[in-house]
Amino acid sequence: MSALEVQPGILDIAAYVPGRDKADGGTRVVRLASNETPLGTSPRAVEAYRRCADRLFRYPDGGAGALREAIGAHHGLDPARIVCGNGSDDLLNLLATAYSGPGDEVMFSEHAFAIYRIVAQTAGATPVAVPETALRADVEAMVARAGPETRICFLANPNNPTGTYLPAAALARLRAGLPESCLLVIDAAYAEYMRQDDYMDGATLVDAHDNVVMTRSFSKIYGLSALRLGWLYAPPAVADVLNRVRMPFNANHPAQAAGIAALEDTAHIARAVAHNERWRPWLERELAALGLEVHPSAANFVLPEFPEAEGRDAAAAYAFLLARGIIPRSLASYDLPRCLRFSIGLADENRLVIETLGAFLR
Repeated sequence: MSALEVQPGILDIAAYVPGRDKADGGTRVVRLASNETPLGTSPRAVEAYRRCADRLFRYPDGGAGALREAIGAHHGLDPARIVCGNGSDDLLNLLATAYSGPGDEVMFSEHAFAIYRIVAQTAGATPVAVPETALRADVEAMVARAGPETRICFLANPNNPTGTYLPAAALARLRAGLPESCLLVIDAAYAEYMRQDDYMDGATLVDAHDNVVMTRSFSKIYGLSALRLGWLYAPPAVADVLNRVRMPFNANHPAQAAGIAALEDTAHIARAVAHNERWRPWLERELAALGLEVHPSAANFVLPEFPEAEGRDAAAAYAFLLARGIIPRSLASYDLPRCLRFSIGLADENRLVIETLGAFLR
């Protein structure tokens, strides 16, 4: 028997399970489980990545200076307050480690991104899931639940996997209601898809307060999921803390180069937004026409709810789709066993989803 002892609580963590990338059947595989952009990576970003091939023996810029400058210029933010990482998950973990620990609580909404619970438990803190209202984060409930032990409040806006979002006024109300000792972390991974007039990504709250952080991702609309690149915008003191605890070179050189090029290719991003604006409403309408309840989504995925009847429920639909090469996201682990999440795909992929579900529901 090994004498090694794992730190308390570590074995209580349910490991994150990513969306499947292989189906059980079908002549083609339609991957709609991970909210990847159907239009792929910007050709300019691909070329920038390829140009790094002869520099793989060199360490990257440890501070990601050029990338931070590019992000700052693109979004109108101070580069000195930007921290880059190995995906936004890396940064969420750093925040949990730096600002919470045993005896502390980390709060998030009921059906929030699974990583929030994992990073809280990794830090030794107690995860607290606050019930939602109509699959939307309940500001009043979160404010009422927060107390002196609440060190971090994670909020995905819009939320994954529900697709709901809090408008700017509600976001400001949440921050005002939290203890000043609580760090509000606004995870805006899907912000580029948002076109609602009442939406804000959180940057203005970061500028106005010293206990707000906004995280962002290159994995979604920018199509750099494989390179694992994320960033955050924080008050100077928080950025300083994170630069002390992050690993050196936590954003590799090809990822930095591709990220800069992806930001510059605004036409590619505009096409991705236009595609999503066309096909998300279409998919929602067609799913509803099949008799499914479709929960409103503001991101690049849709969330239909299936009946409880055996053989027609979400589990049966999931198996039926996998057997035909279509991979949605099962949400049983998110306490949404009646729902499946479908990323917005290419036109023929979206049509295939409706055709296949039509056959299933007949």
